[in-house]
Amino acid sequence: MKRLLHFSLTIIVSLILSCNNSDTKVAGSTDNQPAVGQSGVQDDESQKDVVKVAAGSKDHTTLVSAIKQAQLVDALSNAGPFTVFAPTNDAFDKLPKGTVEDLMKPENKEKLQDILQYHVFLANLGTTLMQDGQTLNQVNGQNISIQKSADGKVTINGKAHILASIPASNGIIHVIDEVLLPPSK
Repeated sequence: MKRLLHFSLTIIVSLILSCNNSDTKVAGSTDNQPAVGQSGVQDDESQKDVVKVAAGSKDHTTLVSAIKQAQLVDALSNAGPFTVFAPTNDAFDKLPKGTVEDLMKPENKEKLQDILQYHVFLANLGTTLMQDGQTLNQVNGQNISIQKSADGKVTINGKAHILASIPASNGIIHVIDEVLLPPSK
């Protein structure tokens, strides 16, 4: 009986150890470096999160590049919920020449993060829930103001218009036609 118990325990330990094989790959990993964070999870069946929705849009390539440069992909891939005011490429083109290139420099990472976090509100807020005169405290700690006309059209900070709203697994994206710049601190 002891011999059978010993043999069974040996088999169980062997099976457990073989399941912990270090050759297991994570989606997005390389041979030398496993993927880290929520953005490394491979899921082709669920609804896409706000980052994946933006990454799938030809009109948001500048925004997606900025999110990557600011190292905010994992943060925005988490559960949320997030309301993301997503400027189009044309919105970034309205900024003074050289602004985007300057913000993308490694030494300006904190400034880029501040601007991008000014575009994110922690809740899933559709336009039907927005009210004229409403103030939203953004992730960077500063406020944006909502203007809503009688016909339901929404403007942010008196300038950026919501062109479309796209649901995501972890919130909603409101496509806007201007880059929101936080007020000076």
